[in-house]
Amino acid sequence: MIRKLFFILIICLVASCGSSKKKVAQRQPRKITVAARTETPKRERTPVRKPASNKHSKADDVIHSALKFSGVRYKYGGTTKKGMDCSGLLYVAFGENNVKLPRTSYHMAEEGKNVRKRDVVKGDLLFFKTSKRSKRINHVGMVVSVKNDEIKFVHASSSRGVMVSSLREGYWSSAFIKATRIL
Repeated sequence: MIRKLFFILIICLVASCGSSKKKVAQRQPRKITVAARTETPKRERTPVRKPASNKHSKADDVIHSALKFSGVRYKYGGTTKKGMDCSGLLYVAFGENNVKLPRTSYHMAEEGKNVRKRDVVKGDLLFFKTSKRSKRINHVGMVVSVKNDEIKFVHASSSRGVMVSSLREGYWSSAFIKATRIL
């Protein structure tokens, strides 16, 4: 009888793993304002053309390698298209570009130079602590773009696999610990 209860408990735990979604409560109610449009005299504008930039950095190569795995499902300890975890994704992406990194996010956080959040650039690593019970870093992502103070990063989410997220999202913003520069 105890054996059956134990078996049912294990099945329930495995089936529920990763299926819960965290909801972030708004601290302040949102306010939407629309300013009146004032008429301004129309002026002729000549477009300013920027020369085409063909600079392709090492960071671009690593980002490209990581984005090839977009949509791959999450698998703890995984490093293939059959399944990946967050540190496995970056371990493979950097490895394909001849940059050696440790295999786990906690050890990756010990590499490179610390960078302030406002100074991150493409290719920098972002580290998170996603569990309230854990006292150490357990998640990592890599910056793919920084536009208008919005930092987007590629990572392997346990619920949605390899994807790009924004550091503006409440969950990731509150879990953020530090950023480092490897390249």
